[in-house]
Amino acid sequence: MNGLEHIASAFKAAKTEDRAALMPYFTLGYPTPEMSLDIVEAIAGAGADLIELGVPFSDPLADGPTIQHSTQVALKQGVNAAQCIEMVADLRARGVVQPLMLMGYINPILAFGVEHFVAEAAKAGADGFIVPDLPPEEAAGIEAACQSHGRALVYLLAPTSPPERIELLANRSTGFLYLVSLTGVTGARDTLPPHLADFVQRVRTVARTPLAVGFGISTPEQARAVGQIADGVIVGSALIKATGQGKDPAQAAAEFVRRLRQGLGN
Repeated sequence: MNGLEHIASAFKAAKTEDRAALMPYFTLGYPTPEMSLDIVEAIAGAGADLIELGVPFSDPLADGPTIQHSTQVALKQGVNAAQCIEMVADLRARGVVQPLMLMGYINPILAFGVEHFVAEAAKAGADGFIVPDLPPEEAAGIEAACQSHGRALVYLLAPTSPPERIELLANRSTGFLYLVSLTGVTGARDTLPPHLADFVQRVRTVARTPLAVGFGISTPEQARAVGQIADGVIVGSALIKATGQGKDPAQAAAEFVRRLRQGLGN
């Protein structure tokens, strides 16, 4: 099974249970490289359907203070793109079976070499890539590499996206479409945007892949509300905050993900 098939099977399995797929985000290397592996392994066992793995970068323009802090901590410990690929292989060796999405910015990928990055990540066990600052007009190289290695390249859509942009990215995104719930950066919010259901419906009319919503989701109640209109629910900042609660970060993360999963039902 290639990465695209692996991702599709995860969404399909969640759908057969009449719920949205849960996709936690966690920054590789935070608070330490070894502990981040423990945390990801723990959330895999707590009910995650897919997992988004953050590749640390010095200028994470889509991310709010919580994820920015986590990436800076990881960078200070020397975590880079090559080490993140090794950590994917480590997670597979630990028995993590869920689809793994590497979320990172384009500069480290270019520095690594696009084809080499995709090939090595695929060999390690990554199923796809989310690159927030990569417009489709400049993505021919990575799209070709992903197609060659059977990996997904997921694009992001904002609520402000005009119809022609929605149609373009719906046609180009593979694996799933990442819908940004609000105009702004990542980070937990007290309430969901009032326009979210309309936004999801607008994209649904042209989408060829599942729709996953992220940014601002922080509670089981919010996850449930998003899961009623979308195919996937992405939670990052609130999970990272949860790792600081209690003496055992991995256990705290697992308990948080377990509550989110219960919130989605079944």
